[in-house]
Amino acid sequence: MSENIFYDLVNQRQSTRAFDTERAVDREIIARILEAARLAPSACNAQPWHFIVVDDPELKNKVADAASAKLLGMNHFTKQAPVHIIVVEEKVNIMSGVGGIVKDKHFAFLDIGIAAAHICLAAQSEGLGSCILGWFGEAKMKKLLNVPDNKRIVLDIVIGYPNQPLREKKRKASDEIISYNTYK
Repeated sequence: MSENIFYDLVNQRQSTRAFDTERAVDREIIARILEAARLAPSACNAQPWHFIVVDDPELKNKVADAASAKLLGMNHFTKQAPVHIIVVEEKVNIMSGVGGIVKDKHFAFLDIGIAAAHICLAAQSEGLGSCILGWFGEAKMKKLLNVPDNKRIVLDIVIGYPNQPLREKKRKASDEIISYNTYK
């Protein structure tokens, strides 16, 4: 490891799609990970999130079924993960709501994205793998987890001990995505 732990975490963090099915994740570790999410910044400190930890094996498998699409081959690995963190969008506060209308931005989604990044980096720091899922059967998941109809499940973040090697990151070159003082 280099001298800067944060950059090491960023370089090592990847979307894990193979988990060690023999290793559970201790709730104390999950609590530390969720504390990192709880402390994430949000527009006007709205904190528009609720996290549901699904670690009961039977319920977790049902949630995993709701997250996979067998015909498309999507998320077929989710049963391997011992923990699913379901992220439910909560109402923003008045300032964030007004700002979102004025600026035509859905700040809750931005805020949840920041919290999700905190979850994944915290999981990585604990030696865990994670994968953020946006593809899932929301209605089925809501029913399984007693989420009210007027709420949205935005993400399912699966967490567990990785059972796959670190892959080389394939990213666009810096000069393709970064410019200074003007667009391109």
